[in-house]
Amino acid sequence: MITFVVLWAAAWAGARFRRKEIKEEDRADYNLVVGATLTLLGLIIGFSFSMALERYDQRKNYEEGEANAIGTEYVRADLLPEADAARVRDLLRQYTDLRIRFYEDRDTEELQKVNEETNAVQGELWTAVSRPAMAQPSPVIALAVGGMNDVLNSQGYTQAAWWNRIPTAAWALLLTIAIFSNGLVGYGARRIDSVLVILPLMVAISFFLISDIDSPRRGVIRVHAQNMTSLRAGLHP
Repeated sequence: MITFVVLWAAAWAGARFRRKEIKEEDRADYNLVVGATLTLLGLIIGFSFSMALERYDQRKNYEEGEANAIGTEYVRADLLPEADAARVRDLLRQYTDLRIRFYEDRDTEELQKVNEETNAVQGELWTAVSRPAMAQPSPVIALAVGGMNDVLNSQGYTQAAWWNRIPTAAWALLLTIAIFSNGLVGYGARRIDSVLVILPLMVAISFFLISDIDSPRRGVIRVHAQNMTSLRAGLHP
C-alpha cells in the first residue's frame, strides 16, 4: 500500500509539474526516453523476481535435504551400540520437532528459544555419536558419525539460506527507478486519470509479489516443513 501511494504521488507530481503540453516534434524523443526507462524498470523487476524465486527454491531444497539427512542418520543409528543408538534416535526426534518449529514459528522470541534449544540438542547429538566412535573406532561407526555431520551441516545451510535476502541497495535502486518511471509517464500523459492508477498499481503489485517470495517467515508464499513433518510422523518412539 505504501509503495502504491509513493508511485501514485510520483505520477501525480509528474503530471502536475508539467507547465505545458509536450510538442509533437518533441514527443518522439520523449517517448524514447520513457520507453527506455520503463524497459529498464521491467528488466530490474524481472531480475529481482528471479533472485527472490531462486532463494525460495533454495530454501525448499534445503528443507528437503535436511529432512533426508535426519532420516538417514536415524537409520544409521543401528550401527551404534544399542544404548547409544536409542539415545541418538530419541535426540533426533527432539531435533526434528525443533526444526519443524523453526520453519513454522514467526514470533521472534520463540525462534530465539528454538535456536538455543537446537544448539543444545546438536551438542548432545554429536556427543552421542562421537563417544562410541572414540571408544570403539571402526568404519561402520564412522558411517554414523558422517551421517550426523550431514545433519548438523544441513541446519547451517538452511539458516544461511533464510538469511540470504535481496539486498537493501537493490530495493532502493528498484524503487528509485520506479519513482522516476511513474513521474515520466505522468509528465507525458495526455490523460492522467488512468495513468495515476494503473501503472503505480501494477508496479506495486510486482513489488509485493517479490517481497512476499523473498520473505521466509512473513507473507503468503512461505516454505513449510512438509518433508520434515512427514519424516517426524515416521519416527516413532
